[in-house]
Amino acid sequence: MRLLWRIASYAKPIGGILPFYLVLIFGATVFSVINLSALIPLLQVLFDQVTNLETESGFLSQWKTSFYEQLNTYILEEGKLTALYFICGLVAVSVFLANVFRYASQLILAKVRVRTIRNLRQDAFEKVLRFNFGYFHEQHKGDFVSRLTVDVQDVEQSIVSAMKALIKEPFLLIGYLIALFSISPELTWYTLILIPTAGFCVSLVARRIRKWSRKSQESVGVLGGILDETFSGMRMIKALNAQQWIQKRFQKNLDAYANQTYQIASKSNLSSPISELVGVIVLIITLILGGKMVLVDQSMDAATFIGFLVIFSQLLNPAKAISVASSQINKGLASASRIFELLDQETVESESGKKPSFTKEIAFESVSFSYDQQRVLDHLDLIIGYGEKVALVGTSGSGKSTIADLICGFYQPGSGQISIDGQNLNELDQNLWRSHIALVSQDPVLFDDTIRENILFGLQGVSDEQLDNVVRQSHLAEFMNQLPEGLESRVGPNGSRLSGGQKQRVAIARAMLRNPELLILDEATSALDAQSEQMVQQALEQLMEGRTTVIIAHSYRTIQHADRILVIDKGKVKQSGSHEELIQLDGLYGQLTRLQSF
Repeated sequence: MRLLWRIASYAKPIGGILPFYLVLIFGATVFSVINLSALIPLLQVLFDQVTNLETESGFLSQWKTSFYEQLNTYILEEGKLTALYFICGLVAVSVFLANVFRYASQLILAKVRVRTIRNLRQDAFEKVLRFNFGYFHEQHKGDFVSRLTVDVQDVEQSIVSAMKALIKEPFLLIGYLIALFSISPELTWYTLILIPTAGFCVSLVARRIRKWSRKSQESVGVLGGILDETFSGMRMIKALNAQQWIQKRFQKNLDAYANQTYQIASKSNLSSPISELVGVIVLIITLILGGKMVLVDQSMDAATFIGFLVIFSQLLNPAKAISVASSQINKGLASASRIFELLDQETVESESGKKPSFTKEIAFESVSFSYDQQRVLDHLDLIIGYGEKVALVGTSGSGKSTIADLICGFYQPGSGQISIDGQNLNELDQNLWRSHIALVSQDPVLFDDTIRENILFGLQGVSDEQLDNVVRQSHLAEFMNQLPEGLESRVGPNGSRLSGGQKQRVAIARAMLRNPELLILDEATSALDAQSEQMVQQALEQLMEGRTTVIIAHSYRTIQHADRILVIDKGKVKQSGSHEELIQLDGLYGQLTRLQSF
């Protein structure tokens, strides 16, 4: 129930909607009951069985007695045929009004559902954006996608089911029960004895459904992760003829998901037969008892008994709907628990820290860091002065990119401290700190949008003149002018319509537009051919001018203008100096330079 209330909190503001929804459901129930109850006087007029009733205590009994007195008077004054027309008209009007109220209530239900899902999905997405970078390193992307899509859809269905099971169907049940008790309290009590048995059986099934639903949603997340890895690595899969391997991996998890889905279906489908079986048993008992009252005791006429049976048959529908809804609600609650696990995660970045100031230096003080128990940085001491161009070189896995990630605040050191102008980086507002930084990586991230939007990347208030300047300085104009739509040309998924060099220049233009104080170049030219590298290098030189720059590189051409080169090996600074100084030392840097392998 706690989960349902938490889901309901996402429907806010619901205070003004819920009372109106209750009024509409009440109206639909009243006119539905009137519609069915009118069948009794209709049959009595047809069978010529209309009689005055003895006055009894109670509002319903008095109302029923008054109705039949008026009906008898109407028959005497207007005739039976006119009375028949009147009752048929009453049925038609009540059916029309019941459907009007029902349709209006469904519109409100749709509004509540859409609002709830929108708010829930938006909150979940915003929370994902606030997670620290290390959290994504530990989780499958497919699981995130599953929680934000499939799980939210299941919650959407559970909202509809919950609104019906907790509000609409109980209203109908109460309305039909009132009508049945007004016709024959004795017969109604007999028929209600077995209904709680059905509810108990359905509740046992519902508990199992919730358990299997959670397993199923976890399997969907695993499948999503495999799909993401497959699509991202399709080139390598085909190159190595690994289709059979990835297919077997997918099939194994797909079989597990299929089994879990079957378990859910087998238990969900059990709810309806249980309800129907109990309903048929109760109906048989009702026929026997009611038939005795008509044929033997003569305490009820045939028309009234037929009307009782019709109303009772309608009573079974909301009872059955509640049992079916309980299965859908439990499936939705299993999905909701996965979504709220995401929302309750505390691994978020600091957004309320100190305002950063960068005018002096970035200092690493005995910083250590590990990935999955594997030490990457080992008591690293490092200072990068404001305005200095520092190149980090070293073999693969030496810790170069980790240093860049730590500077950006993507991870926190395992021990030691990183400070910006003497302020602990962990205590700073991470978003404000990153507004001082621009990152150009080996594989630039482009979204399936226009070149303009990929350069702006959410930046507001940029003039056309500013945009034209960065396009020119980043050497984008050379190829962009050949495109029929220029800046409005779409780059395709992940920039698939652009070459590596073109994508890199878009990333450089993006960095230029932000006018950062700190620039990080993480192997920005390593994946380019010689011609593209030369053009991108020219753009990078303009970008680095007058800025603090951290260069992670594998090529001498990229680092030759660095003020200082740091040679990183096994998580420590092994050598430091200019290119000429390090060459003369004939240490690790000299070896890497000769091999061009850093």
